[in-house]
Amino acid sequence: QVELVESGGGSVQTGGSLRLSCVASGFSSCNGDMSWYRQDPPNLRAFVARIDRDGVTTYGDSVKGRFTISRDNAENMMSLQMNSLRPEDSGTYRCKAFCVRPYSDFLTDYWGHGTHVTVSS
Repeated sequence: QVELVESGGGSVQTGGSLRLSCVASGFSSCNGDMSWYRQDPPNLRAFVARIDRDGVTTYGDSVKGRFTISRDNAENMMSLQMNSLRPEDSGTYRCKAFCVRPYSDFLTDYWGHGTHVTVSS
């Protein structure tokens, strides 16, 4: 079974920090880009950050200087360190990764179900 599983969400006050993780399992490899998106409300998805296999990062304007994305290629794992959190950062954070299923040659994007973050003022 292939899946992406996020963890680390929770409730914090403005200015607090959280560290999200996304673990990919069951795949042959996840050497493509890995990204975080925030979904809130359910049909509105905002780009948060992306990291390619070489560690080159891209951030959404609203999180630059506050969030840091990283990955461990050997463990098929990605993290998002979120500092100086604001109420507008609240939402469901979903990870997306380009991975290869067993017995396949194709790099395809997969999504996790998300972990929820609530930042109170």
